[in-house]
Amino acid sequence: MADIRSDTLLNDEDFDTILSAEIDFSGTLTFEKPFLIRGKVSGEIIAQSILVVDEQAVVEANISAPRVIIKGSVKGNVTASDRVEVAVTGKLVGNVTAPEIFMETGCAFNGNCTMIER
Repeated sequence: MADIRSDTLLNDEDFDTILSAEIDFSGTLTFEKPFLIRGKVSGEIIAQSILVVDEQAVVEANISAPRVIIKGSVKGNVTASDRVEVAVTGKLVGNVTAPEIFMETGCAFNGNCTMIER
């Protein structure tokens, strides 16, 4: 699968699994392939691939993944081995730890950033 970039139009076909807007999930979510959240998730997310939190999604969970793109709302700490991106529509309340952290002008962020080496 090609590298997904937030500046590229993301299609449903780019994701192995999509959690639809009607779903409200609570617990530990683990996955190995690209995952898109459009609904609500609370608990913990442990990923081996890219995670995208879509614009209408609401996540209250600590997240561990190689790459996280936040376009919706996340409340929890985010740790990434590659990078974290917060889009202009994104809201993040929690600490971020990653080698690369991108925050678009206009996003909402309340927490601490820690840059780590790869």
